[in-house]
Amino acid sequence: MPAICAGFHICRSCPISYTMLEFLPPRIGEAVRHLDLGSLYELRIRAEKPLAANIGGVYCWLARNGPCERAEHAIVPTGQEVEDAVFAASGYSVYSVADQLRQGFLTGACGERIGVCGTFVYEGGSVLSVRAVTSLCVRIPHTVEGCAEAIYARCLSDKLRSVLILSPPGEGKTTMLRDLARLVSVRRSLNILVSDERGELSAGDLGRTADVIRHADKLTAFTAGIRAMRPDLIVTDELLPEDYAAVRRAMEGGVCVFASAHLKRVCDVPQKLFERYVLLDGVGRVGAVCGADGNALA
Repeated sequence: MPAICAGFHICRSCPISYTMLEFLPPRIGEAVRHLDLGSLYELRIRAEKPLAANIGGVYCWLARNGPCERAEHAIVPTGQEVEDAVFAASGYSVYSVADQLRQGFLTGACGERIGVCGTFVYEGGSVLSVRAVTSLCVRIPHTVEGCAEAIYARCLSDKLRSVLILSPPGEGKTTMLRDLARLVSVRRSLNILVSDERGELSAGDLGRTADVIRHADKLTAFTAGIRAMRPDLIVTDELLPEDYAAVRRAMEGGVCVFASAHLKRVCDVPQKLFERYVLLDGVGRVGAVCGADGNALA
């Protein structure tokens, strides 16, 4: 499988344990116990297909006793094991996570984000449920202390300003945001509101001055949070075009915003609201930093 170059230096003091993934079926859980969770980024569980893992930024097959080079030696999860993993991750009540599943994911008890593929069932033009789940993408949250130091130095050393981090999926935007919030909390002691729509962003150390709203859409979280918590900064993840109105309102009210988006170029950002745009260049690596006009800074 293709390798991906990893730029993160994993902090070995991260609060990661094997109980984080206790929803996994026994065969898969036993294989994971042979891995260093500090380097495990992702599990790819597909019914009747070889089990794969992203370890330290490199994809490999996963056998009962850990990584293997050949797909034919890897564990092949059954359809029942995939369904069992979803049921366990939901707390044994799929109905309790129905709203998440309609969006194609669910969040584990420790912030593991579990992407779901299967048959989407519609009613009245809207997604009603997901049935016959066939694939899971389990993303393990990490606290990587210091990974956002370069962003802090290049964007925030002189003053607090709004920052948008851009990259394709899987290059560490959420981990960067988590550490950036921690750095602001430690060094400036500002009131930070974390809008965690999927329950993943807050799975780690956000600093002593951070408050978290989970599982609310961004408009609701921003509106309620600004009224109730008087934040100096709002941190949120994965902006979609419809989210920029909430961001604009916050900024117009004097609140800075840190956010991320699945984009590769500043010119593709729907609304140019931010003062700094950070482009990641591979997993955990800071590339170009652009100003409010979208031009690269020295």
